[in-house]
Amino acid sequence: MNTSKYIVRKAREDEFEKVGELMVQVYSQLEGFPKQTEQPEYYKMLANIGEITTKPYTDLLIAVSQENNIAGAVVYFDDMSSYGSGGTATQEKNASGFRLLAVDPDERGKGIGKLLIHDCIDRAKNNGQKQVIIHSTDFMKIAWKMYEKIGFKRSEDLDFMQGNLQVYGFRLKL
Repeated sequence: MNTSKYIVRKAREDEFEKVGELMVQVYSQLEGFPKQTEQPEYYKMLANIGEITTKPYTDLLIAVSQENNIAGAVVYFDDMSSYGSGGTATQEKNASGFRLLAVDPDERGKGIGKLLIHDCIDRAKNNGQKQVIIHSTDFMKIAWKMYEKIGFKRSEDLDFMQGNLQVYGFRLKL
């Protein structure tokens, strides 16, 4: 697993469309995850992911190869007030979070997801935050093992329902 040929940086405006396409591709392929016809607004948000950067304290981060190919992306929130989830997460203080982690299917198994997560954790530490908060669903259980290996713990107080979809909270104390 050699991630040294990838760097994490903020996505440029001219990359937003490509990142949106990646997000739609990844989330639409999750087994059992609601399809575009079932959650059209969610997929519209994914396709237009660059718009999320207009929120305060919010960055769209990408992992790019030396050839500048986008291998993965994640949305980082340095302040939970911009996080935009249900439940109580947006009221958490001294906390950062990330959402919408997506890795190109052709790049899986190379540590791209971990690279993006560790970049978010480093950003939170550098900004003096005390914790990092994330959410996941049953359809993303494959990522749960990775989150837990990194040190995230389930936090039931952060759970919420998004329509008919159960969303589970995780917390990493820094």
